Amino acid sequence: MTTPLAIRARQLQERLQAGEPIQLVDVREDQELAMARLDHPVIHLPLSRAAEWMDRVDTLLDRDQPVAVLCHAGIRSYQFGCWLIEQQGFTAVLNLQGGIDAWSAEVDPAVPRY
Repeated sequence: MTTPLAIRARQLQERLQAGEPIQLVDVREDQELAMARLDHPVIHLPLSRAAEWMDRVDTLLDRDQPVAVLCHAGIRSYQFGCWLIEQQGFTAVLNLQGGIDAWSAEVDPAVPRY
């Protein structure tokens, strides 16, 4: 089983600041995204509504660019990352270790913790 590569919040921030074309996918629920969000554009694919977007993954994400997946603590994003690799054939998938909570603690304390 191939799994997403873990990436720490600071590492992800450095790569984004360097201009790497990383697609950020947030799998949290609407209310979680409203509470705390990155200061970067994200593709919002809430797992609870997967039936709405699952069959459109190829049009929503670019297979030729890395995908970094995030959630609150890194569990749901890890599961989604595994699905992208195993079921959809994506190869460059990163999982934000500790999720948005780690981002708030390590990178941007202005992002509320919940």
